[in-house]
Amino acid sequence: MRQMMTMAAAVIAAALPVSTAAAAPRDDAAAQALDIAKRAIAFRSVAGPGNQTPQLAAYLKSVLVAGGFAANEVTITPIDDTAYLVARWPGSDPKAKPLVISGHIDVVEAKPADWQRDPFTPVVENGYLYGRGATDMKLDAAVAMATLIAMKRDSYRPRRDIVLEFSGDEETRMKTSALIAEQLKNAEMVINIDGGGGRFGEDGKAQFFTWNGAEKTYADFELTVTNPGGHSSAPRPANAINQLAAALVRIGNYRFTPQLSDITKTFFQEAAKQQTGELAAAMRAFAADPTDQKAIATLAANPAYVGQIGTTCVATMVSGGHAINALPQRATANINCRIFPGTKPADVMATLQQVAAEPAMTIKDVTEGSVANDASPMRADLVAAVTKAMAATRPGVPVFPSMSAGASDSMWFRYHHVPSYGASPTFIKESDDFSHGLNERTPVENIAPGIAYYRSLFTDLSK
Repeated sequence: MRQMMTMAAAVIAAALPVSTAAAAPRDDAAAQALDIAKRAIAFRSVAGPGNQTPQLAAYLKSVLVAGGFAANEVTITPIDDTAYLVARWPGSDPKAKPLVISGHIDVVEAKPADWQRDPFTPVVENGYLYGRGATDMKLDAAVAMATLIAMKRDSYRPRRDIVLEFSGDEETRMKTSALIAEQLKNAEMVINIDGGGGRFGEDGKAQFFTWNGAEKTYADFELTVTNPGGHSSAPRPANAINQLAAALVRIGNYRFTPQLSDITKTFFQEAAKQQTGELAAAMRAFAADPTDQKAIATLAANPAYVGQIGTTCVATMVSGGHAINALPQRATANINCRIFPGTKPADVMATLQQVAAEPAMTIKDVTEGSVANDASPMRADLVAAVTKAMAATRPGVPVFPSMSAGASDSMWFRYHHVPSYGASPTFIKESDDFSHGLNERTPVENIAPGIAYYRSLFTDLSK
C-alpha cells in the first residue's frame, strides 16, 4: 500500500503544471485521491445484472471510516440492484442547515470489446487516468473524499453539518437521487461535484471555469397515430406511418422561441470573451437581444450552444407497423425535450401537438425519473466562495456561471427548492471529453489543485 501511494504521488507531482504547484495539497491527500479513484473505477457499477454499486459504496464507506468518520455517520441504503451512500460530518451549530456535497457512483455501460483498454481496469498513462468513470465521475468523488478526510485530519470543525452523498442510479432511473433529495430537503445549499468545471485549450492551458446554476428539464413525449390498417395491396389515403412521419418533419423543422436568463446572459457575455469572430459576435448580440435572428442562427448551428438558447426537442425513437404486407395500424415515436428552466413541460407538449398539425395523432407525457426545476439563485456567498477557490488554485482563470443542457441530481434538490450548484474543479480539453463514450480519460493533474479548491470551497461554505 505504501509503495502504491508513493508511486501515485510521484505521478501526480510529475503531471502538475508550475502554475498550480504552489496550491498543491499534501502529497498523501493527492495520492489517496488517485488510489480511491482507481479502486472505484475497478467496480463495475452499471445498472443491471452484476451491478457492483453496493460493493463500491461499501468500499467508500470503509475509506471514510478509516479517514475519521464514525461508522454510524456513514449509511448505505440498498435500493433494487443498487445503493446510495450518505455520510454526515456534524457541525458545531445543530441549528444551522447542512451543506450537501452531491455526486453519484454509478456509471453508464461500457463494453470492453469496444475500448482500447478494459473500461474497468484503471490505467494511468501519459498524464491521464483511463477508465469508465474517470470523468463522470469517480475521480471527482475521490478528490472530494480525500479533501474531507484531509480536513478532518487537520482538525477542521465546520459550523454547519457537511453531508457527503453519492446516489446509485443517476445515469438511469434516478430513484436513489430522488430519495436522497427528499431526505436532505432541509439543506442550506448543495454543491454538485458532477457539474460545472473548467476548459483546457488544445495547448493545455486553462481557458475558463464555469459553475452550473441551472439545468434544463428532461422530458419524453410519445406520439401515436392509429389506423384501421388493411391489406398492403389496397392502399388508403390515411397511412399511420406517413402521417406520423409528416408530423415528425414538422416538429424537426420547428424552433422554440429562444430564451435568456440571468445565468445564460452572464454566460454568453463572459464566454464571448473566450471566442473570436462570428461566434463571439453572436454571443454578445444574443446576450443583448435574444430576438436577434442572426445571432440565433449562428448559435443554433453550433451543437455546443444550441442547447443554451432555449428549449430543444428531437425525435429519438420511432416504431410502426405490424407486418411487412399490411397497412400499419399504429406508428409511434418518442420526442425527447430539454426544456429551458421556468418553462412547463405541459406547455411544451401543447406546442408539439400544435406544430405536428396531425388530427389523428395523440401525444402523452411518458417522462420517467425527471421533474421540472427552476434555476438556482446567483447567491453571493456561493459566487464569492467559488471565485476565491479558483483564484487560489488557477490564478487568472475567468470564472462565470452556466446552464447545463443535461440532467443531474441537482434537479431533485431544486424541485425541493434547495439551491444546487455544479462546481467541479476538473479541467479538460474539449477533445478529451469522452464522458459516456469510449476510452474515457481525465488528466491526473486535476487532483492536486482540485483538493486545494475543494478545501477552500467546503471551508468557506460550512463556516
